[in-house]
Amino acid sequence: MSARTDRTPLPRSFFDRPVLTVAPDLLGRILVRRTPEGPMELRITEVEAYEGEADPGSHAHRGRTERNASMFGPPGHAYVYFIYGMWFSLNLVCGPPGHASGVLLRAGEITAGADLARKRRLSARNDKELAKGPARLATALEVDRSLDGADLCAGPGSPLSLLAGTPTPPDLVSNGPRTGVGGAGAIHPYRYWITQDPTVSPYRAHAPRRRST
Repeated sequence: MSARTDRTPLPRSFFDRPVLTVAPDLLGRILVRRTPEGPMELRITEVEAYEGEADPGSHAHRGRTERNASMFGPPGHAYVYFIYGMWFSLNLVCGPPGHASGVLLRAGEITAGADLARKRRLSARNDKELAKGPARLATALEVDRSLDGADLCAGPGSPLSLLAGTPTPPDLVSNGPRTGVGGAGAIHPYRYWITQDPTVSPYRAHAPRRRST
């Protein structure tokens, strides 16, 4: 990357904006994950926006539950959920308290601490695959439900924080349908990614899961 990376922590006001404004603005930002083994850093390259109760594709579409409570604010916190009985996904909460909206981190480039990420992602064929997809990203960064509600604006004592990084110019941002979202939520072009970045995950349309008999 030719542009200098800004190490300034982003304030809560960055998150306290409409989710469709925050989502593309996250591209090129640096997520810091602090673990007992050491820190890791991720340059965000792909995200998906979810508008809460107004969005049929959102976990908050039917209201507040114990599982999705973090989505309802305040902004600048993490929402982590468990899916398919196997994987965790990391979301960043946006907008004012009480309005459930968030951005799913779908993919990124590990820019620091890659040795730690490789230990957790033994199946990755190369470093570009370490965080290529939301489950891989969470696995590489050692994200689980213990981080649900973590405050990204709490300073260096927090397990997660967001640095200004190098924002992606608008002409290098692509958008389209969200991956794997079905029903009425499938029509929204709320997936954003850095055009032609090799760490971006492939698009997959929704495929209904078969129930065992």
